[in-house]
Amino acid sequence: MSRDAVMTDEAPAAIGPYSQAIRAGTLLFVSGQIPLDPAGELIPGPIADQARQALDNLAAVVRAGGSDLGRVIKLTVYLTDLSGFAAVNAVMSEYFQPPYPARAVVGVAALPRGAMIEIDAVCQI
Repeated sequence: MSRDAVMTDEAPAAIGPYSQAIRAGTLLFVSGQIPLDPAGELIPGPIADQARQALDNLAAVVRAGGSDLGRVIKLTVYLTDLSGFAAVNAVMSEYFQPPYPARAVVGVAALPRGAMIEIDAVCQI
């Protein structure tokens, strides 16, 4: 099975030694997206604004990989404060329709660049 890196200028560049996504067969594995604008600047809170930017970035990478958010299979959401859970759910309902992707939400102590949220995904192509 081939593995191809996916990159787009419509989302921030990777901030470490990783690809924005890897296409492997009929699946796309999207690296964690934090609320940086495409120029790499952190979008300030509240959590809903950061969630929208992270999801905009995720959507851009998914499009660059040849798919769309309607084909996302699995999401993992990392939050530095789980009190933002309801606000993130409300934002996610703006981006995803039933049947919703499988999802896990994980509370973490900190995220890169001081972000409050990070989202990664597995998507069908």
